[in-house]
Formats: sequence, C-alpha cells, structure tokens
Amino acid sequence: MDDPSTAETRSCMVVGAGICGLLAAHELQAAGWRVVVFEKQRGVGGRMATHRLGKGTFDHGAQFFTVRSQRFGRLVDRWLEAGVVREWTRGFTDAKGKRNDDGHPRYRGSQGMASVPRHLARDLEVRTAESAMEVHIRNGVWEVLTESGARETGAALLLTAPVPRSLALAGSGNFALPEDARRRLERISYDPCLALMALVDGPTGVPEPGGMQIKGEPLDWIGDNRRKGISEASGITVHAGPGWSREHFEADEEEITASLLSLAAARLGPNLLRRVVGTSLTRWQYSWVSRAHPDPCLLISEVPPLVFGGDAFGGAKVEGAALSGLASADLLLAGGG
Repeated sequence: MDDPSTAETRSCMVVGAGICGLLAAHELQAAGWRVVVFEKQRGVGGRMATHRLGKGTFDHGAQFFTVRSQRFGRLVDRWLEAGVVREWTRGFTDAKGKRNDDGHPRYRGSQGMASVPRHLARDLEVRTAESAMEVHIRNGVWEVLTESGARETGAALLLTAPVPRSLALAGSGNFALPEDARRRLERISYDPCLALMALVDGPTGVPEPGGMQIKGEPLDWIGDNRRKGISEASGITVHAGPGWSREHFEADEEEITASLLSLAAARLGPNLLRRVVGTSLTRWQYSWVSRAHPDPCLLISEVPPLVFGGDAFGGAKVEGAALSGLASADLLLAGGG
C-alpha cells in the first residue's frame, strides 16, 4: 500500500462510526471499495447510543427518528422488514402533559437506538477503540496514524466526527486545509446536552407513550425506556436543555445528577426521588447542531479526495446524518467532483 504504483484507487478510510460513516462505508463497500472505519469509542453508533445500567436498557443519546425524505424512507422500510427498527409512536406528551398525536411515525431501534448502527456495522471492517490521531498525504494517498501506533492508507478519506474534532484531525499532519473551507466549517456550531439515566424501582410517572417532549429549559426531554419497549427494568432518560447544559456542563457529576432528578421529579412527582436506585450521566458536548452547513457533505480536496460529513451537514438529526453518509458515498463513487 505504501508504493504508489500499487495503491488501491478504490479504497477509503472513514473516521467515525456513527450512522453517517457507517452508511457511507456500507455504500462504498457494496460498490466494491475497500473500506476501513475508525471509531474511538468501544462501540459504534455515536449519539445513537444504548447503554445498560443494572437490568435497565437506556437510550441516552438520540431518542427516536422520523422520515421526511424518500431515500431515507426506503432505508427505514428495509430496517423495518429486517426487524432492526420499530414504530414507537405518532406523538408525545408535551410540557403541559397534553398528548399531541400528529399521525407522523417516530421510530426506535428494536433493541434500542444502537440497533441500527450495529446492524450496519455487521459486515464492515470497523476498528473500535481505535482513535485516529494524525492524517498525512503520502505518495498521493491518505495515511491515518492511530493512538495504538497502527498505520492505514487509502485513496480517499471521509471525516464524520463532530466538525471541531474533524478539523483538528485534518490539520494534524502535512495537509494544508484551504482557508475558504476552514471558514465554512468553522461557521458550524453545536449545543451540548447533559443526559441522565436513572434506574427506578417502580413506575416512573412518565405518561404514555413513554416520552415527554418538553423542548425547553431547563429540561428538553424525559423518556421511560420500559414504556418505550427496550428495557426490562423501569428507568428514565432525562435530557437537559442546551442552555442549562452549557451552564452546568463542567459541574460535578453528583451536583448535575441531583439537579436533574429534582427537575424531573417536579414533573413526575416527588416519589420519583425515593425510587431511584442507580444513575449514570453522559456529557454530550456536540449534541444538537445549532448552525449547520447547507450541503449534505463538503468536498475539501479532490486529489486525494477528502470529504467532511455528519449530522452538521444538510439536515440535522438521525435522518440528516444518514443522508450525509449517502451523499458522501455518492460523491466519492462519482469521482469526487
């Protein structure tokens, strides 16, 4: 691979095993490309994350997804047929306790939101717990150096991590990022989210269908994972709003946990506090995209190809990230132009 005369022209390295990176890798591999995906976490999925706490199963990142486009809809139809996803509901309870059914399906992973990325990763070469530390151009191809000391080369490079991390990686070696591209990427911004998982002994008080879509401050969401259909045990996921999350992001974990439980109990009833038997906190630094790039992906370099993608490109959320992955693969398969 280090000899330019033998370098594969149909090969790609993908950094980030969220739905964007996995779908891009899936499309490229189906077209005959050699693809390697690097993921710094131990599991795939990014914010499509499902976590175990005691006997409870919790979605603590993305809670559900919707379908607005035909292309994503065709994907979801295949996932439904394969049993990877299920329709959860067509509306949630709002901040005033009113059920709002609008007839539009909200989907969840069959065993939690991580079901989808795990399904996509089955036949891919995904190197988890392998953080990409530097990227260089060597002999006309991309080279990735990982934290473990491994080196991998490929004709194309797709960066799908949150943009600040991808920018740092792109500039870590001998590649000079064009200033115009840097300015466009630096306009992208994110909001944080503090996410609390709480195992509860008994009913949580979250009304049917198991989700309160508050969309405010200090709370954005409260979900009941058992009513959602993914957990054997009773437990809630609490998402703080972006403003509250930013203000308290660096606070002590015990302080954040106590505050979020009190805020949840104010909506679900004071008995909740006595029934909590275990908690776990996640600090999502790049949770919500507050300012996105208008296109579904961004070509930075044509030779060798470098593409930025993720949920900060085009539309946000799960569908936006998925469409970004598909668009990134389309661009590379078309030759980068």
